[in-house]
Amino acid sequence: MPPYTIFYFPVQGRCEAIRMLLADQDRSWKEEVVAMQSWLQGPLKASCLYGQLPKFQDGDLTLYQSNAILRHLGRTLGLYGKDQREAALVDMVNDGVEDLRSKYISLIYTNYEAGKEGYVKALPQHLKPFETLLSQNKGGQAFIVGDQISFADYNLLDLLRIHQVLAPSCLDSFPLLSAYMARLKSRPKLKAFLASPEHVNRPINGNRKQ
Repeated sequence: MPPYTIFYFPVQGRCEAIRMLLADQDRSWKEEVVAMQSWLQGPLKASCLYGQLPKFQDGDLTLYQSNAILRHLGRTLGLYGKDQREAALVDMVNDGVEDLRSKYISLIYTNYEAGKEGYVKALPQHLKPFETLLSQNKGGQAFIVGDQISFADYNLLDLLRIHQVLAPSCLDSFPLLSAYMARLKSRPKLKAFLASPEHVNRPINGNRKQ
């Protein structure tokens, strides 16, 4: 039996970075897909610590909160930088990803029609810090921190990927981010996952307008 189990809705959402990480690291996992009707009935929601999904099981350890799950996998799979300095930078990057993801989620679910134009216009200023970080790490030819992949790379890749769906030209003025994204997506196991029906057939989120 796979050591990991993901409980989540039938969308990519906040779990796709976790799935990409597991796939790229050649780790198997089980999906427990939660239908919205079942979720709204209440028992599972009531049992979840914060009343939210994802829920993640690693053996007898149950975790909630997607970033806590990513950090746990980062620690246990050696994806948290090579030392304390790099770990601090990885945390900083991941917090930056979370800031922008929160803005994206607010747009998608609360203000899509009225807010999309302004959001896309402001997007370059939110992407620029990641381009800057890449430029400061081996001229943008490595990962977002150091010379080995971290959990923040998977989270950043997911963030960039969903923004390219929202605004296909959003990376045109960020050559380092564009090349970084292409490098990550070409990693053999990750490339296979991104081409799989498991990924392709799962909608990004529950907003069908995007």
